[in-house]
Amino acid sequence: MPVSRDPDPMQPPRQPFWTRSRIRSAIIQVGFVALLAFFVHFLLSNTMTNLARQGIASGFGFLENRAGFDIAISFLDFGRNDTYMRAFWTAVVNTLVLSVLGIALATVIGFMIGLARVSPNWLISRLAAVYIETFRNIPLLLQLFFWYFAILRPLPGPRDSLDLAGIVFLSNRGLYLPKPLLDAGAQLGLAALGLGLVIALVMARRARRYRAATGQPRRVAHWWFLGLVVLPSSVWLATGARLDMSMPELQGFNFRGGMVVLPEMLAAILGLSIYIAAAVGEIVRAGIQGIDHGQTEAAQAMGHTRGQIMRYVVIPQAMRIIIPPLTTQYQSLAKNTSLASAIAFPEIISIIAGTTMTQTGQAVETIALAMLFYLTVSLFIAAVMNFFNWRVTRLSF
Repeated sequence: MPVSRDPDPMQPPRQPFWTRSRIRSAIIQVGFVALLAFFVHFLLSNTMTNLARQGIASGFGFLENRAGFDIAISFLDFGRNDTYMRAFWTAVVNTLVLSVLGIALATVIGFMIGLARVSPNWLISRLAAVYIETFRNIPLLLQLFFWYFAILRPLPGPRDSLDLAGIVFLSNRGLYLPKPLLDAGAQLGLAALGLGLVIALVMARRARRYRAATGQPRRVAHWWFLGLVVLPSSVWLATGARLDMSMPELQGFNFRGGMVVLPEMLAAILGLSIYIAAAVGEIVRAGIQGIDHGQTEAAQAMGHTRGQIMRYVVIPQAMRIIIPPLTTQYQSLAKNTSLASAIAFPEIISIIAGTTMTQTGQAVETIALAMLFYLTVSLFIAAVMNFFNWRVTRLSF
């Protein structure tokens, strides 16, 4: 005889599944994604329809066409008979070189300014404050104009250029430097130097771990000597390497030989690095002052010098405070390279979103390429700095 399964009047009624918080949240998220996808599809289809109605070609097939223009500053071989795709990669490399040089110089200047800002010397601290307040409160575009139009362009011509020891020349044509000419043996020697540096760094890291685990120091000076002197010297002598220098010489109306940093690039590097260094200096100051002063006093009581306290106690801990905002400044510098187009530096905006878009008329594709480039660079910088931050916090004190 079947048993009746009437609901227990003492139990609460079953809740409909669509009213559960997890189900409701999932339904809302799926609906939002569907609405977003519909909106993107509407924008794309509407844009493509309008382009077709105006007779404007779409797609990225234009990248295989002949560019027909020259690029004044190029770290890749590029000529007017190359394609737009080659021009795109040339712009990418130019922008990356400018970003890397700017980040390196801004880091060095910024850390020096930050350390000077917390110096007990009144004059040094105030000079650092003046630097920070001056450069971070002037628009970057105006600073680029200052370095390019007010400093570098009015310099004398090559015949009256500023001479440094007869090997470095600065004129309105740019900064001329000696250029090393490396044969195959010299390149192997440089590779051996890099390998020796890696070996020395690895051994130094192992020594630090050994000291942290046992409290006993382990000497690594011989590893630095072997890596930086013995190994590259041995390779150099074994291969009979030669190192020649191409020196800049004034011939006619300009210099020949050596290598040149054109005024556009020099102004862009100076403007970007000095502007971002002001922010980096403040970040370093805040990081140092964020460390408990009791640790500094304890280190002083143990007889450490000010340099040792900064190197072994303050800076390692301050990096946990410094790195997150430093990431933002690095991303800002990479994105602000777009302003260098205002002083005719051939970066991604100037070449792709400027010349290429004007010649082809394909605004959607060229702007999309430029946006994709900056998005990729920013995410890459964030990933690298987040990894560095994770390494620092993992070794937190």
